[in-house]
Parts: sequence; structure tokens; C-alpha cells
Amino acid sequence: MAGKETGGRLNYCVAMSGAEEIWLPLVDEPIGSIVAGIQEDDAEINRLVNTPRRLLAFRTFAYIRVGIVLGQLLAENDVPLSDRETWVEQLLEDPAHSARVRQEVRAVAEEIAKDPKYADDEQLGPDDEARERFRAFARERLSTLGE
Repeated sequence: MAGKETGGRLNYCVAMSGAEEIWLPLVDEPIGSIVAGIQEDDAEINRLVNTPRRLLAFRTFAYIRVGIVLGQLLAENDVPLSDRETWVEQLLEDPAHSARVRQEVRAVAEEIAKDPKYADDEQLGPDDEARERFRAFARERLSTLGE
């Protein structure tokens, strides 16, 4: 960094990195797969975050909070070096640690579901009434094809 005085002001020239040098993935493994696995195993989470905005908020905060919980677990527990497993895999082998992570993901989903900012969002996919209308249409259509 070089400073140059111009008219009573000091200007600094700073070299900036190119975009390819500072690129960060949105979801670094294994956090993304941990959250996805918990979401897949718990159907209630999908019911709680059933709109596009809720799903985005859920994933964003779940990734952050799972990372925090994993960091806390790492600080609280001695994890030996291993050539076979990552420290995350080793921590999650303990049922209590795994339950703590699952509980955090579920808490995020419940908090997002209760947030009034998302109350008017449209859910992902058809609602129950639309499904029933489709079923009635399909039954009617199939019955006319059989005649």
C-alpha cells in the first residue's frame, strides 16, 4: 500500500484480488450434506419451511448454526487426528453430539416457521385443495377414457 498526498488528502492505492481468488462456496462440505440429511430424515422440517423464502432462510441459518455447534463441540472435545475420518465425522459418531446437531437444525426450522415475515408466503407445490381438484379431474378423465 502506498500513500500519496494530493491537496491535503492522503490517497491509498490498494491492489485487489480478482474474483477467482476470493471465491467462497456457499455451502462448504460437510455442513450442507449434514443439514440436507437431517432435513430428509425429518418430514416435519419440510412442512415447517414449505415456501421458497422460508426454505432459503432455513438453509442459510441452519448452515451457520450447524457450523457454530460443530465448532463448539470441537472446542469442548478432544478429537484425535485420523487418516480415515474428518473431525466432523468423529464428533457426529457420538449420539449425543449428533442429537445436538439435529436439535439445532429442527430449532432453526421451527423459528423460521413462526417468523411473521414469512406468513404470507406461498408454499412450494400445490396446496391440499389443488391436489384434491386434480384428483377429482383425474378420476373423471380416467372414467371417461374407460368407456
